[in-house]
Amino acid sequence: MTPGDLIARCQAGDVEAFEALYRQHAPRLYTLACRMAGSPEDGEDLLQEIFLQAYRKLGSFKGDSAVGTWLYRLALNHCLDYVRSRQAKMNKLTETLDGDSSFEPTARRETPIARLDLDRAVERLPEGCREAFVLHDVEGFDHKEVGKLLGIAEGTSKSQVFKARMKLRSFLRGKT
Repeated sequence: MTPGDLIARCQAGDVEAFEALYRQHAPRLYTLACRMAGSPEDGEDLLQEIFLQAYRKLGSFKGDSAVGTWLYRLALNHCLDYVRSRQAKMNKLTETLDGDSSFEPTARRETPIARLDLDRAVERLPEGCREAFVLHDVEGFDHKEVGKLLGIAEGTSKSQVFKARMKLRSFLRGKT
């Protein structure tokens, strides 16, 4: 079945086709949602919301881009909205990491534990740094694209990514 056929079946209300679409794209979108939200639990909630929104908007999909690209853009926008609303709810309070000494990773980079340490360290980044870091270093967007996606200057993106890298180094060396 071609991607066009799959979308046509989804648009016609075929539940099995939508399940196939979900299975095909959920892993990548879940990874994005977890990284942007900062936790697997919030990532799971976001993934469900993303696919609910995709289901509602399938009628507006015109095929101008690949369905994977369309879903990724929809997911990214939803994640950014989530992060922005969370920031607004917190009255844009910034998390200060310098006073928190509860995180003390000790694993080497090659181990699965080290991967968990890195994931936890990324979760601890202030939201602006985490967003820019995930979009640039993890998802591969250039600083100009990151700036457009987050509504910040290209230089701010560079600065946020730099700060994120410095904080991650500090966290992972146990110098919180």
